[in-house]
Amino acid sequence: MKYTKTDDAIARLTSIQYQVTQKNATERPFTGSYNDNKEPGIYVDIVSGEPLFASADKFESGCGWPSFTKPIVHANVRELSDGTHGMIRTEVRSAHADSHLGHVFTDGPADRGGLRYCINSAALRFIPLGEMQAEGYGAYLNQVETIK
Repeated sequence: MKYTKTDDAIARLTSIQYQVTQKNATERPFTGSYNDNKEPGIYVDIVSGEPLFASADKFESGCGWPSFTKPIVHANVRELSDGTHGMIRTEVRSAHADSHLGHVFTDGPADRGGLRYCINSAALRFIPLGEMQAEGYGAYLNQVETIK
């Protein structure tokens, strides 16, 4: 599959999706649609569809945003230094659509690598396990067999 940012995809975004992905905004904590999602599947970029995170790598961090221990494909996620808001953080962006996703921190589960990818629900689209094959994500089925 080819993952790209198109004018049509941008035009379909809701206001919050546009603000988060294109203007680097952050949704309010505990308001995102995927914060409490426990269904098996994968999370893809809302703009391009590139696969980003798997349900098996999602964990409850209590921070108010979906948290993951690692990306599905590291090449689909870029990490950049972010000095905004008087802090030094690492911003996470999708590689193909250049969507702002959130930030990565080093306070994740130690037994799973120690990282916490704190991601805005508004930057994601969830593909349930039962729809992955039909939507072209069959190669990632092994990423969602079990939820840790």
